[in-house]
Amino acid sequence: MKYHLITIGKIKEKYLTAGIDEFLKRLRPYGEVTVTVLPEEKMPDNPSPAQKAQVLDKEGEKMLRHVHEGSHLMALDVGGKLVSSEELAASFSDLALYGCSEISFIIGGPFGLSDIVRRKADKCISFGRITLTHQMIRLILIEQIYRAIKISRHEPYHL
Repeated sequence: MKYHLITIGKIKEKYLTAGIDEFLKRLRPYGEVTVTVLPEEKMPDNPSPAQKAQVLDKEGEKMLRHVHEGSHLMALDVGGKLVSSEELAASFSDLALYGCSEISFIIGGPFGLSDIVRRKADKCISFGRITLTHQMIRLILIEQIYRAIKISRHEPYHL
């Protein structure tokens, strides 16, 4: 299985990049993981709702252009379906059983996701109702991919 993360904005915090690098290293034996990082669109100070929507749409269209043909698209969204690690593992197993060879994940920028992405996604998921930075959720998602693979393979998970 291939896993493709499509995200907005670079991570500046070293502790987050160290965590991401660690889990990407752990994932190598289990499949190909690629991370596409796209630049944030410029947002004016104190943007109007219309300006926010315009930026979200631009970012959304840009991210969707990086989803490969035939890839199953999951968008991370605070309003998405709450999923547990076990449910994510079951989703991966089901998708593999039905012949899916790639899952793409979209993580929006600081202002979230556009409706364009939500509509295009095969599934919108959430890891909780708390608000996390888009940089932090990148680490959490990569860890959850690793955990889900370990669960589906019935392998122990140790940090």
